[in-house]
Amino acid sequence: MDVMDFFRMSAGQWNSQRTTHHLPFRRAELGGSSIAVEALDAGHPSVVEICQLHEVDPALAVGGAYVTWHGAMAWDKDDENHEGNTVFALVPDAADPKQGQLLRERGYAEIVPVIGRYEIDGEGGLLLITEYETMSSIERFWFANPNLRLRTSVMKRFGGFSTASFCAESRLSEPAAAAAAEPESAQTLAPLSAFGW
Repeated sequence: MDVMDFFRMSAGQWNSQRTTHHLPFRRAELGGSSIAVEALDAGHPSVVEICQLHEVDPALAVGGAYVTWHGAMAWDKDDENHEGNTVFALVPDAADPKQGQLLRERGYAEIVPVIGRYEIDGEGGLLLITEYETMSSIERFWFANPNLRLRTSVMKRFGGFSTASFCAESRLSEPAAAAAAEPESAQTLAPLSAFGW
């Protein structure tokens, strides 16, 4: 499996149920979100634009994804908003296409353009690793079956605060339905994640 195979499998609409453990407080928080994922081909204008933003040759990208999300967590205050969208591009390493750069136009933990790393592990899971100025995040995604995707994440803030999360995500629509939708229509759908999905 290559990285774009994983994102093509992820295309569609998903319902995500999340448990986040706030480690310093020894407490868990429940939440949920709706997610829409569209896999993007290498030549898609959004992939090209993200590569140019990061001064990376667009010809090196193998594709990317457009993701929207809308969610809520149990401890949310009235003014908290867990929704948004992001586009990213995937640029494999020349020596090993199962790993490479994840170029994003915005991060989740910090809303700035960011370059992370991806890796397809030996079990077909996808690892996403991002280092921000104030924290780091590691996520692993894998499929229990084609319509059930699982996800773990750990966010470590430099200097102390850490969270660990587990998500079970069930497919609401087939990938073909999501591929037919325009990104703008997906914005009304909408994970609570270090990577915005």
